[in-house]
Amino acid sequence: MARAIKRLPLDCVYAVIDSPVGALTVVVKGEELHAILWQSDMANKQTYELFSKLKLVTQNNYVDRVKQQLGEYFSGQRNKFDLNVVFNGTEFQQQVWRTLLDIPYGSTASYEEQAIRIGGKEKVRAVGTANGANPISIVVPCHRVIGKNGSLTGFAGGLSTKGFLLDLENKSSSSKALE
Repeated sequence: MARAIKRLPLDCVYAVIDSPVGALTVVVKGEELHAILWQSDMANKQTYELFSKLKLVTQNNYVDRVKQQLGEYFSGQRNKFDLNVVFNGTEFQQQVWRTLLDIPYGSTASYEEQAIRIGGKEKVRAVGTANGANPISIVVPCHRVIGKNGSLTGFAGGLSTKGFLLDLENKSSSSKALE
């Protein structure tokens, strides 16, 4: 599935960070987050060609901020990100991605529910395609979108990673509710 990375500005920089779900490629420009990509994304020929034009950094304050917040998320200490995300996609994709930000931590929504929020359940396939193109994994939580029957469906990071992220959020939400 083509993720919306071909639209990244060429003056972005990137860094690869470790996480409990594997290496993540964080793409920033100044104090803007443009992408968080999976290792599988980096195997794509178009992505490889794009990244050959971007600068790999080992030190960047905004990458450090993203890394810190992801670390807090993975440790169960953060349920909302405080990052300036920039959507580099079509108008429709951006509309779909903005609705992802409305799905609460520890909750899920179906593709149909998401389609209804943006104008009608007949858009469910287009919504699924747009979710699949979301370049800002985890922070823009497309992992919270599931099948109408509750099943885990399509995810760029893999279904086991999607399950891991949902379990992480459910455990963290449950433990906070008990406090």
